Parts: sequence; structure tokens; C-alpha cells
Amino acid sequence: MSYKVSIIIEKDEYGYYAFCPDLEGCQSQGDSLEEVIANIKEAIELYLETLPKDERSVYLSKEILTTTMEVKVA
Repeated sequence: MSYKVSIIIEKDEYGYYAFCPDLEGCQSQGDSLEEVIANIKEAIELYLETLPKDERSVYLSKEILTTTMEVKVA
């Protein structure tokens, strides 16, 4: 079965960090964007395998909205 999940990827001086806000504690890292995407996908799949099937929809039923905005700092 396939699921759509939200992931957040951050870049810093050490590489890339990704986490899935739907699945508490599900996170990964990588040296490149491609690596972190592959790693977080694997982490999500393994995380979901540990959940009972009836709980998967509960964890993945959140609606997450993202946006960017401009802010002014004095």
C-alpha cells in the first residue's frame, strides 16, 4: 500500500536533515539532497512497518500546510 507523507528537509553546513512531522521521531540525514530523500523514504517505510495497520491511517491523517513568508527585523 502507498501513502503520501509530508517531509521537511533542512540544509546546514553538515549536509541535509529530513524529518516526517506525521511520524514522531522519524528522521534521517544525508550528504546530498538525493541521499537524504532516499534515507528518509527508507526510514518512513520502516517506521510504518512497525505500526499495526489500523494505526497507520491515524498517524497519517494530519493535514500539514507549509508556506514561506517575508518578515522584517528591526
